[in-house]
Amino acid sequence: MAVTRNSDAVTPVRSSSAFSIWLTRHANSSVGALGHLSRQPFSSLMIVLVIAVTLALPAAINVVVKNAQSISGGWENALDFSVYLRLDVSVSEAEGIARLIGQRADVESVNLVTAEAALTEFKDQSGFGAALDQLGDNPLPHALVVRPSPGNTDASLTLLQEEIGNLPESELVQVDTEWVQRFQAILDIVRQAIAIGSALLGIAIVVVIGNTIRLDIENRREEIEVTKLIGASNAFVRRPFLWTGFWYGLLGGSLALVLVQYGLYLLKDPLARLAGLYQGNITVAALDLNESSVIIGAAVFLGLFASWITAARHMRRIEPR
Repeated sequence: MAVTRNSDAVTPVRSSSAFSIWLTRHANSSVGALGHLSRQPFSSLMIVLVIAVTLALPAAINVVVKNAQSISGGWENALDFSVYLRLDVSVSEAEGIARLIGQRADVESVNLVTAEAALTEFKDQSGFGAALDQLGDNPLPHALVVRPSPGNTDASLTLLQEEIGNLPESELVQVDTEWVQRFQAILDIVRQAIAIGSALLGIAIVVVIGNTIRLDIENRREEIEVTKLIGASNAFVRRPFLWTGFWYGLLGGSLALVLVQYGLYLLKDPLARLAGLYQGNITVAALDLNESSVIIGAAVFLGLFASWITAARHMRRIEPR
């Protein structure tokens, strides 16, 4: 019996997509780079600590600035100013002036504090209630607390205060916003300092990681030469060092977040005691999810950038002999 061969038979061929091959190679390089760091625990930990402390410094200062802005619930009340009316102005006249000022487009609200209410509050807060009861007449005038609209500029606020101060019924306009403007100017300077310092510290991280990768490349020079000798490309040889930079950045950024959060935890009790002395409540604003993601992302980017620049530069110099 003759044996025939079926030419239509198809032998199954096991194939993998290009993406799965790429993913497998990167997974192997990632695990290998992490294992390489674990075999040098002390030196790896020192590098991670340097990165963490370098990132934690601007992050901590940023938290301080954010808390300085939000402490007392914001600055919306700080731009209010008080208008003290003449002593001969009656309550009805003061109410009419308050309505007139409140109709302005550059005024958000006007609150009338009558002389009687002001005297009662002063008695309660000063502790001289018995002495003030001996006064024959109320020496305090009616006052208006004016809150400007949020859209006002410094020039429009000055014009508003001058126009209200020129009213015939106005005796004195008290403005306490200069300290707010000074404080905001200081915060702007601190923000600029944070940006400049972050850039300089980012360069320092690139130098530290780049120097570490350079030493690692020199220590594995013979291994790289052999790998290139059997046909490996520069991209293949460079991949483990890129993952090394990635792990440095990820671990350093994560440790930086831990350091900042621990610092806030240490401040919790002192701030609680301070708030108790002032009979208030101080809530410390920590890093939110976006800020934490920025720190981690920046650390990973710096690690990858430093390792790529260093590896690309030195790979061209290492060729099989």
